[in-house]
This record gives sequence, C-alpha cells and structure tokens, in this order.
Amino acid sequence: MIIFIRFRAICHTAEMTSEPSPSSLPAGRRERVISLFELLIGGSVVIGHNVFGAVPNEVPILAALALLSLRLRSGGWNWRSLGMQRPDNWRRILTIAIAAATLRIVLGDFVIDPVTARFWPPAIAPAMANELAGDLKTTLMYLPLIWGFAAFGEELGYRGYLLNRGAQALGESAAAWSLSVLLVAVLFGFGHFYKGSAGILDSGVAGLILGAAYLLSKRSLWCCMLAHGFIDTFGLFAAYLGWDS
Repeated sequence: MIIFIRFRAICHTAEMTSEPSPSSLPAGRRERVISLFELLIGGSVVIGHNVFGAVPNEVPILAALALLSLRLRSGGWNWRSLGMQRPDNWRRILTIAIAAATLRIVLGDFVIDPVTARFWPPAIAPAMANELAGDLKTTLMYLPLIWGFAAFGEELGYRGYLLNRGAQALGESAAAWSLSVLLVAVLFGFGHFYKGSAGILDSGVAGLILGAAYLLSKRSLWCCMLAHGFIDTFGLFAAYLGWDS
C-alpha cells in the first residue's frame, strides 16, 4: 500500500503543468525514472515469488500493476500503451504468432533440450502434465487456464507491462527496446525457476522469441498472446498424447 501511495504521488508530480522548480527533473527524465521504478518493483515481484517464494504468484500482481500504471499515467485507459490496440492487419498478426510459436517449439525440442541435457537434468514439467496422459477431459479443462492465465496474464505482465517499462526507462530507442526484450526474457526465464536450470534457459529463449514477436508485430500484445497460447496448447496436447514422456 505504501508503494502504491508513493507511486501515485510520483505520477501526480510528473503530470503537473505548472513551472517546475530548478531542482525538479525534466519531464522526459521523470518518466524514465518512474518507468525504472516500476521495472524494479515488477522484477522484484518475479524473483520474490519464483526464486524465494516470498510473495504470491507474480502474474496477477503484474497485471494489477499494469492496470494501476495505465490508470495513473494517463488518467484513463490508454490500452495502446500496453500493446492492446486493435491491429490493422489481423492476418499479419496471426502469421507472426504462428511463426513465433513454431520457432519456439522447434528450438526447444531439437536444440535447447539436447544441448542442456549435456550439462543439466531435463527441465521439470508443470505438475499438471502428469495428469494429462490419455485424459482428454482433463486436458480440455486446462485450456481456459492456458489461454487465460498464461497467454493473457503472463503476456500482459511481462511483454505488455515490464517490456514497455524497461524500454521507457532506457529511452525508447531501438537499442532500448532490444535491451528491454533481453532483460524481460531473463525475468521470464526466472519466472519458471521451478523447472530447474534447463527450464530457466528454455523459458528465457521463449521470452526472447515472444519479445521479438512483439516488436515485429509493431508492439501488438495480441500477437504475443496468440503465440503464447499456441505454444502452451501444443504442450498441453503433447502431454495428453504422451509425446513428452
């Protein structure tokens, strides 16, 4: 609560139109400081939950922070700032999403898994994977979770919120966006800490691919949500068919 009150005060100061005092930061720099503050808070939540188990699950927290930031920054609901504007070309968005999902699956199965097996134990599968083999009813029951919590929730938190805050903190240049993609991919990898070292690397690569899809789609979060949903749906039915055993 104290963090939220402080954050609201910072945002209010950044939006004031009166003449600033000599000691105040320029408007652009204030925005960068605020974005850095948000990135640090969000990153701490990711590490705090997944590595140390000190806070609740990061996905709903990041989603709440994204909505809070959206409201306080613009005084309204400017969904474009999270990448949730309506795409001009849905076919292009779908094409990029399918390509990203395919690349992630192929790299995971034929490159990352064989390479990491030389150094670490196999990535630990989610607990639900053991329930799915041959059980179509349970598999179908998990589909809303895959698309709601993972595809929508994680992408809103990681790509929609943290990636944008990182790029803004770094100045929003092309290099800033690329560096932010890398940084958030690392956080995304540690967001799957339970999978072990191989799983962290695998999820980090997935984060890189999803971040690249975000930029290639002209910062459309819908593209990332679709790609993430396709990836996890494939994994869901692979577990059902016993392909991952």
